Amino acid sequence: MGRSQETFNKKEVRNKKEKKRKEKEKKRLARKEGDKKNSLDDMIAYVDENGQITSTPPDPDKKTEVELDDIEISTPKMDESNRPDPVRKGIVIFFNDSKGYGFIKDKETQEKIFVHINNLKEEIKEGNVVSFEIEKGPKGLTAVEVSVVK
Repeated sequence: MGRSQETFNKKEVRNKKEKKRKEKEKKRLARKEGDKKNSLDDMIAYVDENGQITSTPPDPDKKTEVELDDIEISTPKMDESNRPDPVRKGIVIFFNDSKGYGFIKDKETQEKIFVHINNLKEEIKEGNVVSFEIEKGPKGLTAVEVSVVK
């Protein structure tokens, strides 16, 4: 008697494909039957006067008329009093003259801000208290208009 040419792996693959085909057929039939059960009325949702989604339609007696002129769509204007001061103060924690860059620690936020020698008004050293403005650089915040506070 000869041995069967069908290996275990081939049988497994064939069984998986058959199982997948049967599951797909079941899903297709379930979808077909489900479409008959669901009607348009089952799928409609309503929004009540508080903005909540409900399944019941709104009461027509509670309907209120809104004047078109009463509707305002805009962004609130920025309050100038809350605007931070563009000139900040900080301490130079590192500066390398030969490479031409360093870092300033902001006194308010305690964050380290990069400073380049091209953005200096006057010469600075480590430990100096400086005033500066912040701009967005290619790799993050950069201090510009840097000068020593006396």
